[in-house]
Amino acid sequence: MTLNAPIRSGAIRQDGSYAWYVVFLLTFAYTVAFIDRQVLNLLVDPIKKDILLSDVQISLLQGFAFMAAYVVFGPIFGRWVDTGHRRNVLVLGVTLWSAFTVFCGLSEEYWQLFVARAGVGAAEACLAPAGWSLIADYFSRQRLPRAMSIFMLGPSLGAGLALIAGGLVINSVATLAEWFPALSGLSVWQLTFVMVGVPGFVLALVLLTVREPERSSMSGTTQKDEHFTLREVLAFFWTNRAFYLRYFIGLSLLAIVIYGFPTWMPAYLMRHFGADPASVGFRYGAQVLVIGAIGIYSGPWLERWLTSRGYKDAPVRCAMLCAIAVLGCLAIFPFVDSYELTLGVSALINLFYALPWAVAASALQITTPNRMRGIAVSIFYFLISVFGLGIAPSIIAFVTDHVLKDPAQVGISLAAVCSASALGAAWLLHGALKHYRESAE
Repeated sequence: MTLNAPIRSGAIRQDGSYAWYVVFLLTFAYTVAFIDRQVLNLLVDPIKKDILLSDVQISLLQGFAFMAAYVVFGPIFGRWVDTGHRRNVLVLGVTLWSAFTVFCGLSEEYWQLFVARAGVGAAEACLAPAGWSLIADYFSRQRLPRAMSIFMLGPSLGAGLALIAGGLVINSVATLAEWFPALSGLSVWQLTFVMVGVPGFVLALVLLTVREPERSSMSGTTQKDEHFTLREVLAFFWTNRAFYLRYFIGLSLLAIVIYGFPTWMPAYLMRHFGADPASVGFRYGAQVLVIGAIGIYSGPWLERWLTSRGYKDAPVRCAMLCAIAVLGCLAIFPFVDSYELTLGVSALINLFYALPWAVAASALQITTPNRMRGIAVSIFYFLISVFGLGIAPSIIAFVTDHVLKDPAQVGISLAAVCSASALGAAWLLHGALKHYRESAE
């Protein structure tokens, strides 16, 4: 198998049953990616105690190590997706990120864990460009928002299942040691990484059933498969920068909430309310999974409602309104002093920050030519990663360690950083409305 071979299996009908099979398979891949990415959040305190780390060092594992590799390899995979065979690139990436997740569990020192996390980030950079590009060719413009809403369930499902799976492993350490004697020498956090990494190898084999579709237009018709030079691609984005800059940075600021809030929320629940890790994994993990999935899946309904009201900028307006709703919920978050009510407010935050992403993804596909979509997605995820993965965990940790100087005040840090980000996102997305209408037309 060569990664750039033009493998074809005949024309594939858009919106057909096989297209939906591919969407569900890609969603499962996205879920597995986020499990491997986010399970670290439940293991913060065990890793700190075992390797003697600070919150800032942990935040570098959560954010910088993953993000730096992700943003470096994102454009490489994006260009590869635009010029090569998307399925094969995806299979390679899944195999590699699963291997590096297992290496996280085999790490014994900080630098080893740092390198393994970077490997996970580098390999996972293939998924979004390949997935978005494939889905846009499997579906018509009318069905694309719903297909993307299913695909975008992956992060919510993965983030929730990461906590749930971590809780299950923590509660089953003795049993797992009996079943797998070779792993008996690993600590709880190491065993957790190994157990969530292994299933990815099976996923890579299943992904070989995905066929490469013809490159098509958003109208559902096959178009001339026009290749663009890198210079032409960059010129297109520069010409349309009035929309893309506002849109990309606005959503990137919203990503600070999406990544920063669930990254430190488990630690807040454990530190402020004295909850045990297994309990937080089950309860908060289930909330992230269920509420996030509801939010993602509901996005196209809100977009259609806004469209029916005459808003031609409905995808961008949807994201702007959700940013405003998140800001309102964050304003009351630090003043809630009940474990149950805190979970209730976090459920609303989770709902509103998850809701706009499927239609936001569709908007990017609609306004971008076919063989520029891989680069568009890689630029998008580059910024999302810098803001969300790179800045969010570390800036919250910095405020906690060096401004408030009290680990117990991580809730204040969460509210302050995420509120400022949601406000900036709402402002920039409002500015992008006019330019989206022009680009879509």
